[in-house]
Amino acid sequence: MNPKQKLESILGNEYESENGDLYKIQLLDGMTNKEISEYKKQLPNNHLPSEIEELLKFSIGFDFYGLEAVRFDTYGQFGFEEMFPNSIPLTGDEFGNFWILDIDKKGNWNSVYYVCHDPAVIVKHSENLSEFIEQIHEFIKKENESVLNIIHKKTVMEIWTEKVGIMERNEKDYKFENAQVDLPEIFLVADLTDQPIKTGFPWGKSGANTKIIRPSDKPIWIVEKKVKQGFLSRLLGGK
Repeated sequence: MNPKQKLESILGNEYESENGDLYKIQLLDGMTNKEISEYKKQLPNNHLPSEIEELLKFSIGFDFYGLEAVRFDTYGQFGFEEMFPNSIPLTGDEFGNFWILDIDKKGNWNSVYYVCHDPAVIVKHSENLSEFIEQIHEFIKKENESVLNIIHKKTVMEIWTEKVGIMERNEKDYKFENAQVDLPEIFLVADLTDQPIKTGFPWGKSGANTKIIRPSDKPIWIVEKKVKQGFLSRLLGGK
Protein backbone atom coordinates (compact mmCIF):
# COMPACT_ATOMS: atom_id res chain seq x y z
CA MET A 1 0.00 0.00 0.00
CA ASN A 2 1.09 3.56 -0.58
CA PRO A 3 1.05 5.94 2.43
CA LYS A 4 -2.46 7.29 1.77
CA GLN A 5 -3.90 3.78 1.45
CA LYS A 6 -2.12 2.66 4.60
CA LEU A 7 -3.47 5.63 6.54
CA GLU A 8 -7.00 5.06 5.22
CA SER A 9 -6.80 1.40 6.27
CA ILE A 10 -6.42 2.27 9.98
CA LEU A 11 -8.90 5.14 10.25
CA GLY A 12 -11.90 3.02 11.20
CA ASN A 13 -10.17 1.22 14.05
CA GLU A 14 -11.19 1.87 17.63
CA TYR A 15 -8.44 1.87 20.28
CA GLU A 16 -8.32 1.87 24.07
CA SER A 17 -6.23 4.31 26.09
CA GLU A 18 -4.40 3.49 29.34
CA ASN A 19 -7.41 4.87 31.19
CA GLY A 20 -9.76 2.54 29.37
CA ASP A 21 -11.25 5.25 27.16
CA LEU A 22 -12.07 4.31 23.58
CA TYR A 23 -10.87 6.59 20.77
CA LYS A 24 -10.10 6.74 17.07
CA ILE A 25 -7.29 8.41 15.16
CA GLN A 26 -8.14 12.05 14.47
CA LEU A 27 -7.26 13.00 10.92
CA LEU A 28 -5.84 16.46 10.19
CA ASP A 29 -6.98 18.40 7.12
CA GLY A 30 -5.17 18.03 3.82
CA MET A 31 -3.42 20.67 1.73
CA THR A 32 -4.97 22.64 -1.09
CA ASN A 33 -3.37 22.65 -4.55
CA LYS A 34 -1.95 26.10 -3.81
CA GLU A 35 -0.46 24.90 -0.53
CA ILE A 36 1.05 21.89 -2.30
CA SER A 37 2.69 24.19 -4.87
CA GLU A 38 4.20 26.36 -2.11
CA TYR A 39 5.36 23.30 -0.19
CA LYS A 40 7.20 21.92 -3.22
CA LYS A 41 9.29 25.09 -3.39
CA GLN A 42 10.80 24.24 0.00
CA LEU A 43 11.79 20.69 -0.91
CA PRO A 44 15.05 19.42 -2.45
CA ASN A 45 14.91 19.66 -6.25
CA ASN A 46 11.41 21.16 -5.78
CA HIS A 47 10.22 17.59 -6.00
CA LEU A 48 7.34 15.93 -4.18
CA PRO A 49 6.77 12.22 -4.96
CA SER A 50 3.32 11.62 -6.44
CA GLU A 51 2.26 9.26 -3.65
CA ILE A 52 3.27 11.83 -1.02
CA GLU A 53 1.38 14.58 -2.86
CA GLU A 54 -1.67 12.31 -2.84
CA LEU A 55 -1.22 11.78 0.90
CA LEU A 56 -0.83 15.49 1.69
CA LYS A 57 -3.95 16.40 -0.25
CA PHE A 58 -5.79 13.80 1.82
CA SER A 59 -4.25 14.75 5.18
CA ILE A 60 -1.13 16.39 6.61
CA GLY A 61 -1.14 13.98 9.56
CA PHE A 62 -3.12 12.64 12.49
CA ASP A 63 -3.52 12.80 16.26
CA PHE A 64 -3.61 9.74 18.49
CA TYR A 65 -2.95 8.69 22.07
CA GLY A 66 0.65 7.89 23.04
CA LEU A 67 2.97 10.21 21.08
CA GLU A 68 2.87 13.70 19.62
CA ALA A 69 0.80 14.12 16.47
CA VAL A 70 2.25 12.52 13.34
CA ARG A 71 2.86 15.20 10.70
CA PHE A 72 3.91 14.86 7.06
CA ASP A 73 4.34 18.58 6.33
CA THR A 74 7.16 19.57 8.71
CA TYR A 75 10.08 19.79 6.29
CA GLY A 76 13.11 21.62 7.68
CA GLN A 77 11.87 21.80 11.27
CA PHE A 78 14.22 19.28 12.86
CA GLY A 79 17.72 20.74 12.65
CA PHE A 80 20.66 18.35 13.18
CA GLU A 81 21.62 18.97 9.53
CA GLU A 82 24.95 17.16 9.83
CA MET A 83 22.96 13.97 10.34
CA PHE A 84 19.90 14.66 8.21
CA PRO A 85 20.37 17.59 5.79
CA ASN A 86 16.80 17.18 4.46
CA SER A 87 14.20 15.63 6.68
CA ILE A 88 10.64 15.44 7.95
CA PRO A 89 10.29 15.13 11.75
CA LEU A 90 7.25 12.85 11.73
CA THR A 91 6.60 12.79 15.47
CA GLY A 92 8.26 12.97 18.88
CA ASP A 93 7.78 11.51 22.35
CA GLU A 94 7.91 14.81 24.31
CA PHE A 95 11.28 13.77 25.80
CA GLY A 96 13.48 15.05 22.96
CA ASN A 97 13.44 11.89 20.83
CA PHE A 98 12.16 12.00 17.25
CA TRP A 99 11.20 9.83 14.29
CA ILE A 100 12.76 11.37 11.17
CA LEU A 101 12.02 10.67 7.51
CA ASP A 102 15.13 11.12 5.37
CA ILE A 103 14.87 12.93 2.01
CA ASP A 104 17.64 12.84 -0.60
CA LYS A 105 18.82 15.66 -2.86
CA LYS A 106 16.54 14.52 -5.67
CA GLY A 107 13.53 14.87 -3.38
CA ASN A 108 12.86 11.16 -2.81
CA TRP A 109 11.32 10.24 0.55
CA ASN A 110 13.33 7.34 1.96
CA SER A 111 13.69 5.48 5.27
CA VAL A 112 12.53 6.60 8.72
CA TYR A 113 15.08 6.82 11.56
CA TYR A 114 14.63 7.00 15.30
CA VAL A 115 16.87 9.74 16.70
CA CYS A 116 17.35 9.16 20.41
CA HIS A 117 19.30 11.57 22.63
CA ASP A 118 19.53 9.47 25.82
CA PRO A 119 21.29 7.28 24.90
CA ALA A 120 22.58 9.17 21.85
CA VAL A 121 21.71 6.61 19.17
CA ILE A 122 20.37 6.53 15.60
CA VAL A 123 18.25 3.52 14.60
CA LYS A 124 16.81 2.61 11.21
CA HIS A 125 13.14 2.39 12.19
CA SER A 126 11.15 1.85 8.99
CA GLU A 127 11.94 1.23 5.34
CA ASN A 128 9.42 3.87 4.23
CA LEU A 129 6.50 6.01 5.36
CA SER A 130 3.88 3.31 4.77
CA GLU A 131 5.73 0.95 7.07
CA PHE A 132 6.01 3.68 9.71
CA ILE A 133 2.25 4.30 9.64
CA GLU A 134 1.72 0.56 10.12
CA GLN A 135 4.15 0.62 13.06
CA ILE A 136 2.14 3.43 14.66
CA HIS A 137 -1.00 1.32 14.25
CA GLU A 138 0.78 -1.64 15.87
CA PHE A 139 2.03 0.58 18.71
CA ILE A 140 -1.50 1.77 19.50
CA LYS A 141 -2.87 -1.79 19.47
CA LYS A 142 -0.16 -3.56 21.48
CA GLU A 143 2.28 -1.03 22.86
CA ASN A 144 4.70 -3.28 24.75
CA GLU A 145 5.10 -5.84 21.95
CA SER A 146 5.25 -3.31 19.11
CA VAL A 147 8.34 -2.68 16.98
CA LEU A 148 8.21 0.99 17.95
CA ASN A 149 8.30 0.23 21.66
CA ILE A 150 11.02 -2.42 21.32
CA ILE A 151 13.28 -0.01 19.43
CA HIS A 152 12.49 2.82 21.87
CA LYS A 153 13.18 0.83 25.04
CA LYS A 154 15.46 -2.08 24.09
CA THR A 155 17.24 -1.66 20.77
CA VAL A 156 18.73 1.75 21.58
CA MET A 157 20.37 0.35 24.73
CA GLU A 158 21.71 -2.66 22.85
CA ILE A 159 23.29 -0.36 20.27
CA TRP A 160 24.66 2.00 22.91
CA THR A 161 26.29 -0.83 24.88
CA GLU A 162 27.59 -2.29 21.59
CA LYS A 163 25.72 -5.57 21.95
CA VAL A 164 24.62 -4.91 18.39
CA GLY A 165 25.82 -2.31 15.92
CA ILE A 166 27.69 -1.61 12.72
CA MET A 167 30.44 0.85 13.67
CA GLU A 168 33.26 -1.56 13.04
CA ARG A 169 35.44 0.17 10.46
CA ASN A 170 38.06 2.80 11.11
CA GLU A 171 39.76 3.25 7.76
CA LYS A 172 41.51 6.44 6.59
CA ASP A 173 41.10 5.35 2.96
CA TYR A 174 37.32 4.94 3.05
CA LYS A 175 36.03 6.08 -0.36
CA PHE A 176 33.08 8.38 -0.89
CA GLU A 177 31.70 8.90 -4.37
CA ASN A 178 32.03 12.47 -5.68
CA ALA A 179 32.62 13.85 -2.19
CA GLN A 180 35.55 15.71 -0.70
CA VAL A 181 35.49 14.87 2.97
CA ASP A 182 37.61 16.48 5.66
CA LEU A 183 37.92 13.45 7.90
CA PRO A 184 38.57 13.61 11.64
CA GLU A 185 41.90 12.20 12.77
CA ILE A 186 40.19 9.14 14.26
CA PHE A 187 36.72 8.12 13.17
CA LEU A 188 34.19 5.33 12.83
CA VAL A 189 31.99 4.73 9.80
CA ALA A 190 28.32 3.88 10.27
CA ASP A 191 26.96 2.41 7.03
CA LEU A 192 23.24 1.62 7.09
CA THR A 193 23.03 0.93 3.36
CA ASP A 194 20.82 -2.13 2.80
CA GLN A 195 20.71 -2.78 6.55
CA PRO A 196 17.43 -4.03 8.12
CA ILE A 197 15.34 -2.06 10.58
CA LYS A 198 16.57 -2.10 14.22
CA THR A 199 20.11 -1.49 12.93
CA GLY A 200 21.87 1.63 14.14
CA PHE A 201 24.84 3.30 15.75
CA PRO A 202 25.74 5.50 18.74
CA TRP A 203 26.45 9.06 17.65
CA GLY A 204 27.28 10.51 21.05
CA LYS A 205 29.92 8.19 22.52
CA SER A 206 32.60 10.88 22.30
CA GLY A 207 30.52 13.48 24.10
CA ALA A 208 29.64 17.05 23.19
CA ASN A 209 30.91 18.68 19.97
CA THR A 210 31.63 15.33 18.32
CA LYS A 211 32.21 15.88 14.60
CA ILE A 212 29.65 14.03 12.46
CA ILE A 213 29.78 14.01 8.66
CA ARG A 214 27.30 12.70 6.11
CA PRO A 215 29.22 12.91 2.85
CA SER A 216 26.40 11.97 0.46
CA ASP A 217 22.73 11.03 0.21
CA LYS A 218 23.54 7.46 1.15
CA PRO A 219 22.83 6.41 4.74
CA ILE A 220 26.51 6.56 5.67
CA TRP A 221 27.85 8.65 8.52
CA ILE A 222 31.38 9.39 9.74
CA VAL A 223 31.53 9.84 13.50
CA GLU A 224 34.60 11.27 15.19
CA LYS A 225 36.12 9.07 17.85
CA LYS A 226 37.79 11.08 20.57
CA VAL A 227 40.52 9.34 22.52
CA LYS A 228 41.17 10.45 26.07
CA GLN A 229 44.76 11.56 26.59
CA GLY A 230 46.77 10.58 29.64
CA PHE A 231 48.24 13.15 32.03
CA LEU A 232 51.72 13.20 30.44
CA SER A 233 50.27 13.45 26.95
CA ARG A 234 48.18 16.47 27.96
CA LEU A 235 51.17 18.00 29.75
CA LEU A 236 53.29 17.69 26.60
CA GLY A 237 50.59 19.09 24.36
CA GLY A 238 49.58 15.74 22.93
CA LYS A 239 53.04 15.01 21.55
